[in-house]
Formats: sequence, C-alpha cells, structure tokens
Amino acid sequence: MGLNSTPSSERIHIGFFGIRNAGKSSLVNRITNQDVSVVSSVKGTTTDSIRKTMELLPIGAVEIIDTPGIDDEGELGEKRIKSAKKILNVCDIAVLVSEADRDLNSAEKELISVFTEKKIPFIIAKNKVDLTDDYKNEKNVIYVSAKNNVGINELKEEISNALGSAKKEIRLVADFIQENDIVVLVTPIDESAPKGRMILPQQQAIRDIIDAGGIAVVVQPEQLAKTLKKTNPALVITDSQVFSKVMKLVDKSIPLTSFSILLARYKGFLDTALNGVYKIENLKDGAKILISEGCTHHRQCEDIGTVKLPKWLEEYTRKKFCYEFSSGHGFPEDLSGYDFILHCGGCMLGDKEMLSRMNKANEQNIPFTNYGTAIAYINGILEKSIEIIKDGK
Repeated sequence: MGLNSTPSSERIHIGFFGIRNAGKSSLVNRITNQDVSVVSSVKGTTTDSIRKTMELLPIGAVEIIDTPGIDDEGELGEKRIKSAKKILNVCDIAVLVSEADRDLNSAEKELISVFTEKKIPFIIAKNKVDLTDDYKNEKNVIYVSAKNNVGINELKEEISNALGSAKKEIRLVADFIQENDIVVLVTPIDESAPKGRMILPQQQAIRDIIDAGGIAVVVQPEQLAKTLKKTNPALVITDSQVFSKVMKLVDKSIPLTSFSILLARYKGFLDTALNGVYKIENLKDGAKILISEGCTHHRQCEDIGTVKLPKWLEEYTRKKFCYEFSSGHGFPEDLSGYDFILHCGGCMLGDKEMLSRMNKANEQNIPFTNYGTAIAYINGILEKSIEIIKDGK
C-alpha cells in the first residue's frame, strides 16, 4: 500500500513528547518537511495532539503525532497532559524531545518511566544543539537542531532502525491459503459504510488474497448458494452479521470463518476474545455491558453495536442488561463499573491501541471479546469458525 491508500490503523505511529518549548513542534515540522504544527516561543502553543502522515523509508507510511507539553499548568494544562499521555496507547515508538544544554528534568524522567512501563521503544532527541558546544555521545540519544536542520536525517534513521522489528509478519488471510486457492467472501452491503465503499477488513482481505496468488470471489449472502455450486472454495469468510445464514449453506468440509475473527487474530487479541466470550454464560440480569467501536460512523436504525448485538445477547441469554457505548478513541480508562466488554474488530484502530484496551480489561479482570467472536458463539459456530486457525493451516 502507498501512503494515501494506507489506513491509519495500518501505519506506524510515532509520538513526539516533551515539556513545553523544548522544540517538539519545530522538530516535527523538520521531520515532515511541512509546517504541520504552529511554532512559537510562547510556552504551551500546542494545545492538542496534531497528526501528520508521511513516508519514512524503509518503514513506509507512518503517522507523526505532535503532543502538548507534559509540564503544562492549571486545569487546561492537566487536560493537555492527559491528552498527551493518552497518545501513548497508540504509539509504536516515542521520541522524547529535550534540550541539548541541560540534563533531563523530573517530568522527562517520568515520561521515560511510562515508556518503559508500556514497553514502548523510545529515542531521546536533544534539540537546540546549536546553542551549546558541551554535549557528549550517549546511547539512545540523538543531538539535533530543528532551527538549523542538524541531525534530522540521523534521527529519521534511528527511528527506522528502532522500528525494524515492529513490522507485522502475520497476515490477515494469506497464511491460510495456497496459490490459486479460491476464497469466497460474503460481504453484505454495510449500511454504516460510506456509499460506494466496502468496509476496511473486506478490502484488506481481498488485497491479501490477491497478494498471495489466491482468487477472491466476492458475493452477497443471497448469491452464496449458487456460488458454492459453481466453485470449490478453500475457505469461506463471512461478515459476522450473516453468520447464521452462511453456516447453513457452507458444507462442513469447507473451512468457514469471519472477517472479525481474522481481524482479532491479526491484531493480536483473539486469545483474549475467545477466553472472554465464554463469560457470557455468567452474566446476570442487569449486568452492565460496554459496547465499544473504534470508528465514529453515524448510528443507523439497525446498527450492529447499539441495536443488533444487545438484541442477540438478550435473546441468547434470556436476560436483560444495561448498556453503555463508546466510539472512536473515547475508550474509558476506568472499567471497574462494567461486567463485560464487547468490542468491534478494531479495523480503524492501530494494534497498539487495541492491545492497550485489551490489557486494561485484563488488568481490571473484565471479560473482553469482540463482535465476531460473540456472534459466532451465540450461533453455536465458534469452534467451526476458529478451526482453520487452530489447525495452523
């Protein structure tokens, strides 16, 4: 994928952090070679996180995030600091921007502790090297001058080197098929998707099948029966919402799974989703369930998150529950009030952010699963839908 076609969830996210007036925004502008962030000598000019995509060779498409100063003051300052720290949930690597003429202060050292705690690789960029001759070579430290364009290429190279192991090796579909295998994709037109577009996991699956030399056959649910008579697919992948219809048509000898389950595996939280889904049996009347989506589409009258899933859950369990909903990046920090978390596949969220949400749930002992896993379980097809993954085909 090129820069313009790479979705945000598939880009490497690089966060720039530091105290006010350390030169984060100036450095981001140099790195991106654009005036992305407003630059001023007034402390606290950056009031919210600013994002910019670029191509960083040899990594490819990345998203640069300029964050507010983490030493800001007052009530607004606290909100800015909270916003900056929240960005850490999405970062694949952090760049701590400090100043070349001084040692790290307590706020910067605290940030490093957070990087380490969250297992985020980081680089220290000592900015304003043009103002001092007194500096030394240190591990993990790059000396730069955003003003005079010094050390910028070296910093880019160091980021690329640090990210060398961050590239994802797991594939969405390709490792389950052979060259020339036929894969049937059941893709009902999603009312939530913009007109004329397919939802992201469907697009990604098609591309991955083609890259593996496979043959992608895309059908609507009502076309599946005729398609199966004419083809001998190696795999059928369905949208979770029509699982119950599809499973009646697909022969037991043909592997069947869903986009959502493949996406959970791809993003690294399928094991947690499988462990969490069985806890549906333990839910009591009045249990509080958080249903969370990574995108911010307009809710439709038959929206899967707010309408269909609550209905299916209550039909299956014969119980009534209380629901709260979140969307986009608005996932709660404190999950202690919930009995169960049901999350979308996370196609619009980066791996780091999805795993951060999963880890929060695990740390607070809240069962966590995703839409596709729950739907497969409710329909009695979960074991069938993960057979291909268990077999390691």
